[in-house]
Amino acid sequence: MTKKKHGDYLPIEDYGIIGNLQTVALVSKRASIDFFCFPRFDSPSVFCKLLDAKKGGFFSITPQMKDAVVKQLYLPDSNVLVTRFFSEEGIAEIIDYMPIEGPGAIVRRVSTIRGKVDYQLCCAPRFDYASASHSIKKRGKDYLFVPGKKGFPCLLLQNEMDLEMDGDDVVANFSLKEDAYTSFVLRGDEEKEKETPKKFDDRTYQSTLRYWQNWIAQSNYEGHWEETVRRSALTLKLLICERHGSMVAAPTFSLPEAIGQGRNWDYRFTWIRDAAFAMHAFLQLGFLEEAQQFLEWVKRQSAEKELQLMFSVDGKTELTERCLDYLKGYKDSQPVRIGNAAHQQTQMDIYGELLETVYIFVRHGGDITYEYWKIIEHYVELVIANWQKPDHSIWEIRGEEREFLFSRMMCWVALDRAIKIGDNFSYPYDFIKWQDVRNKIYEDVYQNFWSEKKQSFVQSKGSENLDASALLMPILNMISPHSERWKKTMEAIDKELRSDVLVYRYREQNDEVDGLKGNEGTFTMCSFWFVECLALSGQTERAKENFEKMLGYANHLGLYAEQLGKKGEHLGNFPQAFTHLALISAAIELSDKPMETSRIQTRNKLMK
Repeated sequence: MTKKKHGDYLPIEDYGIIGNLQTVALVSKRASIDFFCFPRFDSPSVFCKLLDAKKGGFFSITPQMKDAVVKQLYLPDSNVLVTRFFSEEGIAEIIDYMPIEGPGAIVRRVSTIRGKVDYQLCCAPRFDYASASHSIKKRGKDYLFVPGKKGFPCLLLQNEMDLEMDGDDVVANFSLKEDAYTSFVLRGDEEKEKETPKKFDDRTYQSTLRYWQNWIAQSNYEGHWEETVRRSALTLKLLICERHGSMVAAPTFSLPEAIGQGRNWDYRFTWIRDAAFAMHAFLQLGFLEEAQQFLEWVKRQSAEKELQLMFSVDGKTELTERCLDYLKGYKDSQPVRIGNAAHQQTQMDIYGELLETVYIFVRHGGDITYEYWKIIEHYVELVIANWQKPDHSIWEIRGEEREFLFSRMMCWVALDRAIKIGDNFSYPYDFIKWQDVRNKIYEDVYQNFWSEKKQSFVQSKGSENLDASALLMPILNMISPHSERWKKTMEAIDKELRSDVLVYRYREQNDEVDGLKGNEGTFTMCSFWFVECLALSGQTERAKENFEKMLGYANHLGLYAEQLGKKGEHLGNFPQAFTHLALISAAIELSDKPMETSRIQTRNKLMK
């Protein structure tokens, strides 16, 4: 049997995502799983055709239909993905999902809706980032893929069809007549007794649907963009590691921010900043449990070590960055990096994002014990001792450390929110000292990060570069959106960083800003920040128009990568937590219907 040709790289936006709160898989509009790390987010990949079309590995099920039109959608209020193929010959449907229960499995239900359809299957895993060989063992109709390296889990492909081995792959040609379906299950091989794939599918399909539908039903958002907000919330939920309470910034690695220019990073880790802002979005929608579990995860890290800007999902601190030179990268965009050297950077802003989340958690009914308060005190003392020091800040520049506006602003947020939390619970703290430092930071920002030449707050002290991260100043209540300095800053950002409704995080005409070569796309979360700032300043109609235009840049499923290119193509890791949480925040600010400040009638204890 001849294997199906791989074809070219699809656009990043041609993918949907499924997951089980341990890991995710990316499914293309061609119904090919082209990215999958197993058994968790930061595990080595099993399929990564996205990063090397020939070597990376994939799991495709392709209807053999001439001139088929493809439609892809999620079943309502769920992360169950449906890919449909329409042609004169018939209609084929492939449903992909990952059950929440168990050690991890991908279920692929293949149905013929009309006519009789021929299908071609190819399951081609490539273990350990396509660096490890494997053998295949036949078990009845099932096939077990056994990695040649120790320490890597086996994968079992369960099916009820007649498959066969073809070199390192398992392949099949099969037909299904109208109203017939079959199921394929790709799972770990931990259990001795296993159901047939159809029984497993029949049992887990409805329970998986119910899980997602019951979860999203807790959202208290009832504004104009309810479906959009729910999709973003469901996407953010997929990025949570339920076992640990942590959350990845994105589930992929090395998808390029600019094609062929080396700006390729691994985002499969828990950034304190990204996760904290995501918890803020969850809390705004009425989801307390996610924030509570995240704060418990932070407490565990703080008990053993100093907080750093990112961790593995289980809290490990060593995230050594290395390049996989044997992989070509997406559209030949090398290097393919795993790990992230930025974990060693100093980024003083992380305490501000974290304490902002604790503050919102408290406002929404969460409780903070005195033991947790002592951890907060420690964070505050670190800020007090280090707020004037230069760092790498939110954009994780790989050049020289500087005194960045964003880090300085977030140090102010850390002090401000800690004071409010302490006052709320009447916990003891050095009120005079904390308030004095908070005021000094504010004065430093207001006086020393303002450029008379640019008539704007600037990226770093002494520079003339504009930076879209300044858009968080009114969003985090550091400055009034109606003040003259802020109006002028908005005008400057509008003029220099905006392209229609799209916003660059900064202009990198050379490597002066971030120490990196090459240009990048517009930063989608910054575009949503700009919308929120318009709304805060009373420019509601313009804000709504910009927001609607931004929604037009989503892919067919409502998902966003980190950036957008000049042709509107998605760039960077996908889907991106920061983008979706910024969308939620903007939608809430624009909502015509006031949101409840809390749906929680009783205060839940954070720590037992």
